[in-house]
Amino acid sequence: MLYESLAKPLLFRLDPERAHEEVSGLMALLAPIPGAAAVLSALTGPGARGLGKTVFGLSFPNPVGLAAGFDKDGTLSPLLPALGFGFIEIGSVTLEPQPGNPRPRLFRVQQSRALVNRMGFNSEGARLVARRLASQPRPGVPLGINLGLNKDVEPSQAPSAYARTFRILADHGDYFVINVSSPNTPGLRDLQKVSELSAILEAVQEANHAHKPVLVKMSPDLADEDLVALVETAGRLAQGLVVSNTTVAREGVEDRWKAEAGGLSGSPLKGRATELVKRVRTLTKLPIIGVGGIATSEDARERLDSGADLVQLYTSLVYEGPTVVKAILRGLEGRR
Repeated sequence: MLYESLAKPLLFRLDPERAHEEVSGLMALLAPIPGAAAVLSALTGPGARGLGKTVFGLSFPNPVGLAAGFDKDGTLSPLLPALGFGFIEIGSVTLEPQPGNPRPRLFRVQQSRALVNRMGFNSEGARLVARRLASQPRPGVPLGINLGLNKDVEPSQAPSAYARTFRILADHGDYFVINVSSPNTPGLRDLQKVSELSAILEAVQEANHAHKPVLVKMSPDLADEDLVALVETAGRLAQGLVVSNTTVAREGVEDRWKAEAGGLSGSPLKGRATELVKRVRTLTKLPIIGVGGIATSEDARERLDSGADLVQLYTSLVYEGPTVVKAILRGLEGRR
């Protein structure tokens, strides 16, 4: 396979964020070229049929989506469906532009097929992202927009900041995700508490004149009583949940990574994320997007069987390459 034998060794010689920038830059150059998506689709192999489903009122051609973090500023959304994705989630997008945390801030944990990131919501800002999305073709699959919070926003101002970000982007997304669970913005996870989360969701829904689905992205590190309270709040004020974000736990990785600040994603998160989906499903009938450690059709099927309606991936793109999505879809098609 070309990725495993040629591209991956070259990319893995680079700093992880630099490698991501090189891949994203190439895809951004290809995106506006007529026929580029068709060529990319052909190069990544056949997909699968008969996997479509309707979730929170939207029609998804298949249940495997791209998680937030890969295309933070919406530059690649017209091209990404060519990899086989049934939906795309961009972001996190913050109200104002911000650079994020100092580099290095993204690390490969190769032995565990994982990543540690402390990106810190680096974002070009909602206004620029909105202009970009308005100027380019819609991706042809549902587009989610993940909303983050600027680092300098006081907790009392979070509801208005999220609502303003939503208003700027409201016309361009099919669903929206309130990200209050990244471990890389100080104090952000405190916004998962009932009073804070309720105020944020109420402010966003007040601005949600078109009744777009609004989801909450939750942490895998919540205590059970906090998880129950968050799910109850989402049941009143949101249309779905993304389960889950990255974890600050370091189970399944070498000791040298335990002191590295940031959120862990990839294979070590799989068991924790699956159990969390099972737990959340016992608490709610809300649609669930399951994310964390999905790299094979078996992983995706297990998450769906555990109660997720849709799944997302990101880290497995780094380790398995651009054909991973269609390989998962072919496996799901064969197990129907």
